[in-house]
Amino acid sequence: MRLIQFETTAGERRVGVVRDNGLVAEVGGVASMHELATRAIAAGRGLAAQAEFQGHGALHGYAAMLDELRVLAPLDHPDPAHLLVTGTGLTHLGSAATRDKMHQKAQQDETEMTDSMRIFKWGVDGGKPAPGKAGVQPEWFYKGDGGTVVRPGQPFPVPAFAEDAGEEPEIAGLYLIGQDGQPYRLGYAIGNEFSDHVTERKNYLYLAHSKLRFCSYGPELRTGELPRHVAGTSRLRREGRVIWQKEFVSGENNMCHTLENLEYHHFKYAQFLRPGDVHVHFFGTATLSFADGVQTQQGDEFEIEAADFGAPLINGIARGPAGAAPAAVRPL
Repeated sequence: MRLIQFETTAGERRVGVVRDNGLVAEVGGVASMHELATRAIAAGRGLAAQAEFQGHGALHGYAAMLDELRVLAPLDHPDPAHLLVTGTGLTHLGSAATRDKMHQKAQQDETEMTDSMRIFKWGVDGGKPAPGKAGVQPEWFYKGDGGTVVRPGQPFPVPAFAEDAGEEPEIAGLYLIGQDGQPYRLGYAIGNEFSDHVTERKNYLYLAHSKLRFCSYGPELRTGELPRHVAGTSRLRREGRVIWQKEFVSGENNMCHTLENLEYHHFKYAQFLRPGDVHVHFFGTATLSFADGVQTQQGDEFEIEAADFGAPLINGIARGPAGAAPAAVRPL
């Protein structure tokens, strides 16, 4: 099942089921995915089953909602501070070569490796343990809270100090922590993890800074298990013309870690198990326009699509007041 969150023309929030005929059916009795998932957990049902149990109401034209920017991220939280956006890197079989281009350093002999290649090799050797077992931990990073999430169709604000504004086409896992402290995966969405690759390239230890940017995911939440092979297209438009395009792949057939292992190494931390919190966790990519020498600019538009996830995710780049430099700290 493919689910979305949207606003009616009157500005009221709804959850909808995306149908193949271009229509979206309202899910009855709930105003948010968080509420629908909370009810599903309490009833012991899956998310799709709970959406069916709630019943369906009014029908809406999907294309019009997308055009009018009334489609929200498919999962959020009433208090943005209780939504945590994180991710893992060097998880895909092609990601080491892409990252190594950015972090290459002079090597005395073939036995030396960059830190990127070393972590990647650890993943290849130990990222797919037997079910129920913990494998090697991946690279992990923090992006922000719910205040950094941009809805589908809207541009990414870019801070004045940023040196790059680059896309990262990824799959994101969407989670809610139940009242029992158990993480529940609602499903998956395609996402743009959007990072500052120029800052990251300066020094690997700047990775944490480079990730503190806005992001987007959706517009649809796909319930159930992730296909083992996901293929999609990432493209960059400038003034309406495609200036870069490339296939990206994901799913465990294309990864050096299992999803179970990535989830284990995120949710092993007790502070990430606070009941009611939402987690959006990006699983990594091996495809970047930056790695092909592309420099983005204000007004460019990213489009990320994969047939398994319905409508494409589209976001632009905006600079201006939203990217103003922070105010100076005042002593008290």
